[in-house]
Amino acid sequence: MARGKKGTGKKGSGKKGGGKAKRGAAKRAAAPATPARKPPAARAAPRAFPRRPRKPHTGPVKPAAPAKPGAGKYDLHLGRNPANFAPLTPLQFLERAAATFPDRPSVVHGKRRYTWSETYERARRMASALADRGIKRGATVAVMAPNIPELYEAHFGVPMAGAVLNALNTRLNAKEIAFILAHGETELIFCDTELSPTIKGALAELKRDIPVIDIVDSEGPGGDRIGETDYEAFLAGGDPDFAWHWPDDEWDSITLNYTSGTTGNPKGVVYSHRGAALSALINPLVWSMPQNAVYLWTLPMFHCNGWTFPWTMAAMCGTNVCLRRISAETIYHAVAEEKVTHLCGAPTVLGFIINAKPAEKRSFAHTCNIMTAAAPPPPSILEGVEKAGFTVTHVYGLTEVYGPATICAWNPEWDAKDSVDRARLKSRQGVRYPLLEGLMVADAKTLEPVPRDGQTLGEVFMRGNMTMKGYLKNPKATDDAFAGGWFHTGDLGVCHPDGYIELKDRSKDIIISGGENISTIEVESVIYRHPAVLECAVVARPDEKWGETPCAFITLKEGAAATEKEIVDFCRQHLAGFKCPKTVIFGALPKTSTGKVQKFVLRDKAKAM
Repeated sequence: MARGKKGTGKKGSGKKGGGKAKRGAAKRAAAPATPARKPPAARAAPRAFPRRPRKPHTGPVKPAAPAKPGAGKYDLHLGRNPANFAPLTPLQFLERAAATFPDRPSVVHGKRRYTWSETYERARRMASALADRGIKRGATVAVMAPNIPELYEAHFGVPMAGAVLNALNTRLNAKEIAFILAHGETELIFCDTELSPTIKGALAELKRDIPVIDIVDSEGPGGDRIGETDYEAFLAGGDPDFAWHWPDDEWDSITLNYTSGTTGNPKGVVYSHRGAALSALINPLVWSMPQNAVYLWTLPMFHCNGWTFPWTMAAMCGTNVCLRRISAETIYHAVAEEKVTHLCGAPTVLGFIINAKPAEKRSFAHTCNIMTAAAPPPPSILEGVEKAGFTVTHVYGLTEVYGPATICAWNPEWDAKDSVDRARLKSRQGVRYPLLEGLMVADAKTLEPVPRDGQTLGEVFMRGNMTMKGYLKNPKATDDAFAGGWFHTGDLGVCHPDGYIELKDRSKDIIISGGENISTIEVESVIYRHPAVLECAVVARPDEKWGETPCAFITLKEGAAATEKEIVDFCRQHLAGFKCPKTVIFGALPKTSTGKVQKFVLRDKAKAM
């Protein structure tokens, strides 16, 4: 802080005219003046520190609450106060990134480039403009957009206004979107113009008006404008110095995410500021992600809020590389040109990499790390990706636990094993994240853990700080999911002697043939090893004699050929006879919006045969 001038009598001068001099002022006055440090020319002027009041409480002091019976010395006058406690929120990561590295690239999208100070300002403008529109605490604001800067900014701007962000699944149809908008009681929608027909159809289904703001992406194909204004004009009306809303309670809701809803309507999963902050901070810890990493958005931000990586990247002050269209060519181009160090995605993304055509590939000298989840990647795919120069980390989770919650933590001694064994070990779902309190494979009814023998099947259960608040407006589903004090995943697996879990199937996907359980994942892993197979999925087909038998649906690689007999004979070389498919169907596989195979569609096809 600058000192007052000599003889002015202003506070801080250390002279009599200014009243009583502070202790030690004379000594300080004798010291040589230190030139004020000038900020770099390009550095943005610091913004006013927002959120919580900084002044001490000046009102009447409330009497201390009486000590609880049995209270000890560590319970007396050691409570929370603004100096030692603040509610956890990932929003503070953006403010810190802008203050620490204001000129470092934050978001890259084609020719569009933003710095952390610019992203922070744009998020504050959004929050201000939303507040001016009457968006209050607890309101739902939806965004219908691919992985572009506007959706990234909304992960901060919407909750900075105290509202709850609902990133809409861009691959859903108008009727499905209409259900989500109605169920979440959406008050405003940001919509990319390419996706405006879906929102227009959804609003027609709803038969009520919701204000729409058009997102006109310079890197997109364009489309009809259905909003009252566009995104940039909306931001222009906001205050760049807006004092954004720090949550009153870290349990306040920050986002709303809907499950895939393979049967019936999807459920609305509610995240808290606390859970989002913890999940965002644990991501780089388990992945050994360094500060200033370059992250490629191959994982949809609408899926579990991109596994909370929008907030992770702000915490790590890294660079987000947006990707509107995902393909082998765009992935390799981004890795080579933008020096991408990290990316996430389902096994579909791994398929893009290992099945890329020579013209689509690009060489790069640095290491690119991939975090993959969803269905367990077949060992053959993991092996192929490693040979392509990528390092793969396998995780497992669900929407209800903020995305990944377990990781196949790598033991250095496994490096000595051959590539096939390494891929087999890496395909396991592993151990719990450090902030997940409990993980077990147990009997679904008694909750008794199964033996660590790698054979006994049980349901996977989780609990702790990385679990959702619950399902929006669905108390029964919430109570069922948390029955017994554990989150019931519905996934079946085993626990190995080393404590690592391995998924075997969804409870509804297991095949029971002649009284024997058949893991569809086990059968699929074998089929994937056939050189002609690109993708496969195995489901149960009704059988008069055995009850059910495996039915395989297979997509072949371009230019490859295989017959049903060849596939079955190949399986017989690696599986017990009763586990081998009795039926093989060739063709494209139906998938959900997040790349998961829609097995319920395939089951219906198998039943109809």
